[in-house]
Amino acid sequence: MAVRVDAEHEAQFEVAQVAEAMAVKKKNSRPLETAAITAFIATTDAQRSKTFYRDILGLPLVNEDQFALVFDCRGVPLRIQKVDSLKPHPFTSLGWLVDDIRNTASTLSAQGVVFERYGFMEQDELGIWKAPSGAKVAWFQDPDGNLLSLTEHRRSSKRARKPTARRRPARR
Repeated sequence: MAVRVDAEHEAQFEVAQVAEAMAVKKKNSRPLETAAITAFIATTDAQRSKTFYRDILGLPLVNEDQFALVFDCRGVPLRIQKVDSLKPHPFTSLGWLVDDIRNTASTLSAQGVVFERYGFMEQDELGIWKAPSGAKVAWFQDPDGNLLSLTEHRRSSKRARKPTARRRPARR
């Protein structure tokens, strides 16, 4: 004997299935929104990179194995992969936000870091460029030629406020 489902129950079942599918889709529509990030870069000479990132830049080495060096960047893992060959990107691979770029650049310069000079932009004696936004940026390379940067954002004289929705003027 076949079981007959009336049309009303069948429709309710279909609606429930669609609602469940939409809930799953909504839940998964931003799967990385709360996921932590890991930064990757590469080196052809792990010992040289270890010395640079640990001893010059001051990053804590948290792991080293046959595949990579892993440093802690304020809770974000920086995984420097050990590779046989490398062609560095012509753009910034990693950057740090700093509170005082002049102090940081001076400290790194004293430790032998050479800051990049670009003829198409005006930079100060430390190699710091002031962007139109007011941010200050300086670039340098790691031993493998990976381009790294320091950025100091413009400090606001007013206390930071939470963004608010702008209201449109009332029509008259």
